Amino acid sequence: MVQLKFGANRWLALLAGWTVLGFLLAAALPESLARSGRSRALHSSSTQPLAPDTSFSRDIQPILADNCYFCHGPDTSKRKAGLRFDTQDGAFTALGKQKDHFAIVAGHPDQSALIERIFSDDPDDQMPPPNSNRKLSVAQKQLLKQWIADGAKWSKHWSFIPPQRPTLPRNQDSAWERNPIDAFVLHNLEQQGLQPSPEADMPTLLRRVSLDLTGLPPTPQEVHAFVADTSPDAYEKVVNRLLASPRYGERMAWEWLDAARYADTNGYQGDQTRTMWPWRDWVVKAMNDNMPFDQFTIKQIAGDLLSDSTMEDKIATGFCRNHMINGEGGRIPEENRVEYVMDQSESVSTVWLGLTVGCCRCHDHKYDPLKQKDYYSLFAFFNNTPVAGDNGSGQTPPLEPFITADDQKKLHELDAQISTNAANVLKIESAPHPATATTAPALPPPLVAALKQPPQQRSDDALKQLAALNAAHPQYVQALNQLLQTKTARQQLDAAIPKVMVMQELPQPRQAFVLTKGAYDKPTDKVTSETPASLPPLPPGIKHDRLALAKWLVAPENPLTARVIVNRYWQQFFGIGLVKTVEDFGLQGERPSNPDLLDWLAVEFQRSGWNVKAIQRLIVTSSTYRQSSKVTPELLERDPENHLLTRGPRFRMSSFMMRDQALAASGLLIEKIGGPGVRSYQPPGIWEEASFGEFGYAQDHSESLYRRSIYLFWRRIVMPTEFFDTASRQTCTVKQSRTNTPLQSLLTLNDTTYVESARAMAQRVMLVEKSPADRLTLAWRLVLARKPSDEELAVLLKSHERLLQQYTANKAEAAILLAVGESKRDEHLDVADHAAYTAACLGILNVDEALTKE
Repeated sequence: MVQLKFGANRWLALLAGWTVLGFLLAAALPESLARSGRSRALHSSSTQPLAPDTSFSRDIQPILADNCYFCHGPDTSKRKAGLRFDTQDGAFTALGKQKDHFAIVAGHPDQSALIERIFSDDPDDQMPPPNSNRKLSVAQKQLLKQWIADGAKWSKHWSFIPPQRPTLPRNQDSAWERNPIDAFVLHNLEQQGLQPSPEADMPTLLRRVSLDLTGLPPTPQEVHAFVADTSPDAYEKVVNRLLASPRYGERMAWEWLDAARYADTNGYQGDQTRTMWPWRDWVVKAMNDNMPFDQFTIKQIAGDLLSDSTMEDKIATGFCRNHMINGEGGRIPEENRVEYVMDQSESVSTVWLGLTVGCCRCHDHKYDPLKQKDYYSLFAFFNNTPVAGDNGSGQTPPLEPFITADDQKKLHELDAQISTNAANVLKIESAPHPATATTAPALPPPLVAALKQPPQQRSDDALKQLAALNAAHPQYVQALNQLLQTKTARQQLDAAIPKVMVMQELPQPRQAFVLTKGAYDKPTDKVTSETPASLPPLPPGIKHDRLALAKWLVAPENPLTARVIVNRYWQQFFGIGLVKTVEDFGLQGERPSNPDLLDWLAVEFQRSGWNVKAIQRLIVTSSTYRQSSKVTPELLERDPENHLLTRGPRFRMSSFMMRDQALAASGLLIEKIGGPGVRSYQPPGIWEEASFGEFGYAQDHSESLYRRSIYLFWRRIVMPTEFFDTASRQTCTVKQSRTNTPLQSLLTLNDTTYVESARAMAQRVMLVEKSPADRLTLAWRLVLARKPSDEELAVLLKSHERLLQQYTANKAEAAILLAVGESKRDEHLDVADHAAYTAACLGILNVDEALTKE
């Protein structure tokens, strides 16, 4: 393998070389606290006042949650000694039969059983118990002791408190700040004695923001225009252009499809095809149109319940119907139906609330203030659709036809023709001397009944029989046949119109129950549609349906939704959320790395009218985002995951973006929006193996091979083979994984799309530039936006020279390489030269920097 180290840490390799506290007081009551030795540690250390910024929800509650809640938390079935620390009342309630013993006595740690136990040396009394695999640090013990000494002030978990707009901090280096985001970030840095990194160079910054907002790299022309623009708002103009691009919606929709578990098939072994792509296209359009996020929410959860509901509003509710459908033999319909409803309620809870509500299917949550009853009260909102669970088809009603403007025009034209043809038939039948067969008394009863109907309402069989009985009356037969033909054309068009699975309410709601251990056939207590008791209730006097739930999710008093959504936007741009556990804002989730910034963004999002493009524009125009991603050893040690935002984002791109980048750089990319999923290149036998021979893969051709990744057909039991580290789309996923294995390089080096893209990119640069240096420089810029350094260009030239010698000596090998893919190559190009540039371009597509958003 030929490698060259660029700078401190970048490698280039070209194709030729690439081959505590839980269990507290678990079994003993406080009267045993006087055992010898227990209080020595308690009284051996003094207390110091808590720091002014000490917070119960940030500093104290996580200790209790991690170490206490398993045995002294929300789950009544696991609770020991009747003691709980997840609520204020529980923590301050007298213990046992004696009313003068308390786990926590505000202001008096020496009288608090909690402190006695955590400082005890006796393994029989020590908390957490030695066998619990939980252990408090000395600092945590002292913090709890001091917290009680200072009054044991209590508050809710931070995420359950509605965000308030924090005051912007004042910083020493305020000139660095471009918008409020920078003020909060800089405040954190200055507190840590750190400084922000310099701004990224212009080509790198343009590539970063282009990938983030459109999923595609900038063209050399766009880079040149940006670098040449000396106006102070040059970058802001670029951002505005990208936000207005049709490619924006295609880029932003990807994460939403992961969260919505979108696929083109049902899943399970049957894995039948479904038609949900119109919903996918609705998402892309909504994002391009900058639909306010509150409306985006309401339409997807309850668009069918809007008073002026349109076809698009109903199709939007396909979000709820994106769940898998089990068509396997032996499944019980009601079991299926209940599972679908559970999926809907859990997906909504994850996407909008960031809570692990699914833990409550079988029991009260062990950490968060969520009851099993809360789970089934949410379940009740989605329990009222006509879906019966006995249909394994991807066309399980209720369905909504996706009628385009062209379809509507054709339908109107056919309806008009049917009316005209029907009038002609009726005119003949009503004439003074009608066809004898139509008046014969011996006609079969069905035909007599059909003649009493308007002609357009008669069945096809009736029209055919009338024509057969009246062969002697050609004018009448012609009229009947014309009516039959137009009716058939109308039926065929109607059958061809896609039908999307949507939501619909039953006239009478189903009764919902708490289900023992989540079993569909073990109902216990009745429940009604309600929001979790630990969160704000629905407004009084309204109907408790999906529309009410959807509006509640985006109501100002809801403390979670705005935080959860802006946190996922932050993750999308920076690779990690301000709350790292984007799927869990509960007590087991991580604290925000910058709580004030998160709350400021959440409030700003709401105040902007839930303007998605505005909040994203604010993020990508900040000085924080525009920093260089280069990292020093000191920063890597002090801030390894960039929680403090000491530098710009740098992380491996998603595989779908790598594929789109390769197609864009090659010039093969087809920028066509929407339509059914397309089948690109795929190794043979993949579908057959996964489906036990049930499904065979029929590859598409022509422009379908070069559509954006978002439009690839997604079989749920085996995702497109061109992707890795991608959500399976079987369940709701809001956090993508990033791994690093040799298999990924084998794909990006050998997959047909990448090799063909390299060939097309080589042809592109060969037709534009003349010298090897200019050609390789252009190829580098098509992928990386910047020009190669002298050192990098020297490596490229040397590698190309070696590759040219290799392929000149073996033109058959060159021809094999150039035959990969269906796009046609320019036969005027020398075979060996084209193959050499192809190999070089494939190497460029696989440079670390090319696979990374710098």
